[in-house]
Amino acid sequence: MKYDIILCGVGGQGVLSVAAAIATAAGIEDLHVRQSEVHGMAQRGGAVLSHLRISDSEIYSDLVPQGSADMVLSMEPLESLRYISFLKPEGVLISAQEPFINISNYPELSSIHDQISKIDNSVLVNTEKIAKAAQNPRAANMAIVGAAGKYLPVKMESLHKAVSILFKNKGEDIVKKNLSAIDLGGAI
Repeated sequence: MKYDIILCGVGGQGVLSVAAAIATAAGIEDLHVRQSEVHGMAQRGGAVLSHLRISDSEIYSDLVPQGSADMVLSMEPLESLRYISFLKPEGVLISAQEPFINISNYPELSSIHDQISKIDNSVLVNTEKIAKAAQNPRAANMAIVGAAGKYLPVKMESLHKAVSILFKNKGEDIVKKNLSAIDLGGAI
């Protein structure tokens, strides 16, 4: 088994936390993980990209080749279109539907959503609504993790354990709210 993911978004959206949660869950299941991140642009408002590769055998490269990603997981709809060339034909695109408008000429949102909906196996997630229901507006990224859960090669239980590990220093309440966002995202 080999599963390649491109994670993308904008600095401040928690893209690297999403990558860490999925990678930690894979580690919990004794899978091999390779990850590469673009940190230089990860300031608030800059593009963020992470390559995440999961396998049951050794992985020799950190980078996902163009056209071979099983999933593009995006915290921002325009960013999902920027990296769609990585997705293989039968791959799945999961994107937050809410934009992070950081440029003056941001395209019309309905046009972006139309382009995404034309992609086979695409899912637009109302992450703000889910995060609000989880009582943590900062948990939009965990809503995306939950929505991706049914496609990922790890169990939801492992994602729960990973989030509990990663957020334990932030307190039990934050852990519970992030787990709630994962469950609500998984229910869509």
